[in-house]
Amino acid sequence: MDKLNLQAWFGLLSLALVMSLVLFITAGTIQYWQAWGYLAVFFGSSSLITIYLMKKDPALLKRRLRGGPAAEKEKTQKVIMLFTFIGFLALLAMPALDYRFGWSSVPLYVVIAGDFMVGVGFFIIFLVYRENPFASAIIEISEDQKVISSGPYALVRHPMYAGSLLYLGGTPLGLGSYWGFVALAATLPFFIWRLVDEERFLSARLPGYAKYCAKVRWRLIPGVF
Repeated sequence: MDKLNLQAWFGLLSLALVMSLVLFITAGTIQYWQAWGYLAVFFGSSSLITIYLMKKDPALLKRRLRGGPAAEKEKTQKVIMLFTFIGFLALLAMPALDYRFGWSSVPLYVVIAGDFMVGVGFFIIFLVYRENPFASAIIEISEDQKVISSGPYALVRHPMYAGSLLYLGGTPLGLGSYWGFVALAATLPFFIWRLVDEERFLSARLPGYAKYCAKVRWRLIPGVF
């Protein structure tokens, strides 16, 4: 196994450890069955995508490994990603607190629906990776980058954000909590801010992107936004 693949698996396992600690320590028990189901869907999907990139597009895998607030080149994006990261941790911690103190009573079919949303969200992200080899984890322009307007990009300008929004929206439900939507609501403004700021960046630096925006009207959800 080469260095890139080792780095990818290490990053995935590190994320799994952090998410597990947040969920189970905050819940005060490892008998949080909704968390086990959610983690299985989340990291099962992530692992399949990682294996695909290892085999089909190592260059994109390398781009995806350079993420987080410190990796961003734009100062605005450093701030956005910091608060987005904090928001994601809160999105895990709030349902765990909910489980611990019994604030919500979420039926099994809703939990399953939430996990299904997470899986579909990751599938959309997979479609993005398959279509767009320039899908970096940070806001940047590659030397040979071009505008991608096929596949999911023919429907919305930011299909990866759309997939991410779907799995983020499914997270509170998959974790058996309605209160988790409080954390999601607090994170959404930074999510939208990143999207809009990325459009500004690409319109100014990527030839043809402004024309693409004029052609594909919707950013996230066709007919809505």
